[in-house]
Amino acid sequence: MRIDKYLWCIRMYKTRNQASVACKKGHIRVLNAIVKPSKDIFINDEINIRKNQINYSLIVLDIPKNRMAAKLVDLYRKDTTPKEAFEKFEMLKFAKEHYRKKGTGRPTKKDRRDIELYNELEEEDL
Repeated sequence: MRIDKYLWCIRMYKTRNQASVACKKGHIRVLNAIVKPSKDIFINDEINIRKNQINYSLIVLDIPKNRMAAKLVDLYRKDTTPKEAFEKFEMLKFAKEHYRKKGTGRPTKKDRRDIELYNELEEEDL
């Protein structure tokens, strides 16, 4: 089975086109080699996927005939992604929220003045 079709079947991507684009961008590796969307995969192949700043690691257990329900996905793949990858992603989310709340837009003129004032006060303390 083609790698793009397999990733679509096991619900890693919503569409087969998204899986193809990920392969073309080099986000998908099979046995640590970047692959094209047409690469055939076999049982016990190790697939590394870079998606949403997380490096997923999967092992192919079986080849599905077509797209299946989400509950049945674990019959066809084994997720060996380390838990540290998910923890790192959570920390990254918190780091981004620290600077500005989501949806607040660009800093206003008053915000910029406050930032400049804060930076000047820091320089004086040094």
